[in-house]
Amino acid sequence: MAVERIELLGVPVDILQPQDVETEILELLAKPGTKQIVFLSVWDLLKARRKNDYAQCVRDADLVLPVSKSILRGARFLKKNVPVRYNQFTAVISILSVLENHYKSLYLFGGRKKSLMAAEKNVRATFPSLQIVGRYVGYYPKTVEDDIVQAIFKASPSLVLVSEGLREKDCWSYLRRNRFSSSIFLYYRDCIGIFSERIKRVKEKTFDRGLEIWSEIIHNPLKVFLLFPYIYYILSLVWYRLFKRKNAD
Repeated sequence: MAVERIELLGVPVDILQPQDVETEILELLAKPGTKQIVFLSVWDLLKARRKNDYAQCVRDADLVLPVSKSILRGARFLKKNVPVRYNQFTAVISILSVLENHYKSLYLFGGRKKSLMAAEKNVRATFPSLQIVGRYVGYYPKTVEDDIVQAIFKASPSLVLVSEGLREKDCWSYLRRNRFSSSIFLYYRDCIGIFSERIKRVKEKTFDRGLEIWSEIIHNPLKVFLLFPYIYYILSLVWYRLFKRKNAD
């Protein structure tokens, strides 16, 4: 197995080494049915501790990749095996490279029309052997949803890359998983914006230092209030280490 799954505060997190990404993606493609990859931030982890659709989506996901440094620190604090942290954009590029190398297909879903068309053009230029079998904008009217689902089902792409404009985010594909054939679904809010060059991606140095939250706060000052759930996360880790560990022993 290329992947080791641990639980952090009751939420699954996968350990996948970068050199095993290709093997894992090919194994997922070989599995029947709808598959899902989830990028998990510390805020997502806290959300997944509740009883909701998102929590079940994460628990049932085929691959849960941490994107927050705090998740790694939490695993280390609880004396668990420490997962590899993934930059979402870099991970998407790696996955698309695997798909291209094996002549697989892609469906782009999300964003506004202008951004989506620009993103498709740039993806085609970067990955010429990757077959783009369809695209549809986000922010769509509810009346066309059945048509979108049917289009994805008929195209049966290797990967559906889901971006902004879907209120249910990761849960969009999860709640409709029985209506698709054998695709992998991956939600990354900024992917269409970055591929269309409308959004600047976080610099590697900033990401490596775990400081990407500050760029988000600059764009949305209200995110400073994320300090309070972060404090709750720290307290939860301490509680788990003091009491859950004793119960396990």
